[in-house]
Amino acid sequence: MIIAVDGPAASGKGTIAKALGRHYGLPVLDTGLLYRAVGLSVLKAGGDPDVEADALAAAGFEDAILVDPALRSEAVGSLASRVSVHQSVRDALIQRQRDFATQPGGAILDGRDIGTVIAPDADAKIFVTASVHVRAERRYKDALGHGGNPDMDTLVADIQARDTRDMSRDHAPLKQADGADLLDTSNLTIDAAVQRAVALVDAQLEGRSRS
Repeated sequence: MIIAVDGPAASGKGTIAKALGRHYGLPVLDTGLLYRAVGLSVLKAGGDPDVEADALAAAGFEDAILVDPALRSEAVGSLASRVSVHQSVRDALIQRQRDFATQPGGAILDGRDIGTVIAPDADAKIFVTASVHVRAERRYKDALGHGGNPDMDTLVADIQARDTRDMSRDHAPLKQADGADLLDTSNLTIDAAVQRAVALVDAQLEGRSRS
């Protein structure tokens, strides 16, 4: 069983994917970490994330970098969005994601092109979203919790820039996949969002079993 969870930054898709993993007993892959790893590798190598050759050279990163705390920073998140526009980088990471998705028993993957590119035949697909202001508030609270001193206007601008970059890129743009259910978490608590996600997945799985 493969479940695809897509959506923009700070929509809650990662939290929902992990909860679905616990509910269905499936492993979860945050595919955004792969692009963050490429971005961080470019940074460490002194390269330019906007130069495709530099980004592609960093796509062969060692798995050990996936546990680096720096991957969760806003700066690396921005780098991930920049390297993800390069088709060669996306191609280099596709097989790694598909291998995870097709492991025995199945898996849950969250990202921006799971339901459209990585696993278009997934058994269930959800597109998680939230308003820009709500997503910026989540980033603000997260930064405060880690001792940061964020500026709300800057966070809003960053999220809008990432959305534009992700949705307008030529290759695998961020969009709701065919057959994916929309889940807007703007006015939902975490528990309510998870309950809604489980209900949506159950309904899709039941629909497939009937067909």
